[in-house]
Amino acid sequence: MTDIALTTPKVATDATTPFGMFWRKFRRHKGGVAGLIVFTAILLTVYVGPLIHTIDPNKIDIRAKNQGPSLAHPFGTDNLGHDMLAQVMAGGQISLAVGITAMLLALLLGTLVGVLSGYFRRLDGPLMRLTDLFLALPLLPLLLVIIMLFRDTLRGAFGPETGIFILIVFVIGITSWMHTARIVRGDVLAVKSQEFIIAAKSSGMREYRIVLRHILPNVLSSIMVSATLGIAAAIITESALSFLGLGFPSDFPTWGRLLFDGANFLQITPSRVIWPGLAISLTVLSVNYIGDAIRDALDPRTQVH
Repeated sequence: MTDIALTTPKVATDATTPFGMFWRKFRRHKGGVAGLIVFTAILLTVYVGPLIHTIDPNKIDIRAKNQGPSLAHPFGTDNLGHDMLAQVMAGGQISLAVGITAMLLALLLGTLVGVLSGYFRRLDGPLMRLTDLFLALPLLPLLLVIIMLFRDTLRGAFGPETGIFILIVFVIGITSWMHTARIVRGDVLAVKSQEFIIAAKSSGMREYRIVLRHILPNVLSSIMVSATLGIAAAIITESALSFLGLGFPSDFPTWGRLLFDGANFLQITPSRVIWPGLAISLTVLSVNYIGDAIRDALDPRTQVH
């Protein structure tokens, strides 16, 4: 009696799905994997850490001021007795929220300008000249002027914390969209000359449907890379503004504000500057590595082995 070999059709595994292929390419980028691990650890520390380390970041304990790291205060304390670990975690929540929200605003503006400029020839000239105008502006003095003009108005309308949050996010978002617009425009110019776009136009498909169904999916990789890099740029900008004393109030800590407050006590308690500075550096580096890995993973020219 002979054995009959039964062949079964191959079942598609997760590795053959678009996300599976993306993940296989992503994990080949060692820097991207390391950046993802570090960034995930920072997110867990910032948002889950306060549930474990329950000290109020604004609690004042004069008897414990200017202390070094200890079991009670792992990151030490400042000149008013604030627990630095609690302040770094609370500051991280604000800095990350500002970075992500400002990135989304800049990404929306940049993608809109880039798609309109690249797809509609009559809008290309005016929109690119507007982009060049924003690129030519000195950004830091512009940010300082906008904040000085509208800070008190927004504080009175929305409160000191919410008003400053809206202002910081707005000024960072409207001054950070230009590079995304240029990148998206270049990709749209390359995509719209492809045969499937010409076929879609010939079939009578409306312009907005072509943009939504064919243009945007093909420039998504550039948008995602701009998103990761935008978070890092927004965090750095917010930290710079807070370090100059123009960000959030002192009782509303951010990483940049902690650097600003700790600069005068650098010789007494250097950990006040080390911990928020390390948090900013690790966050920016990890996000940049994640962006590089996403760019390589979404590049169709790379092969999966």
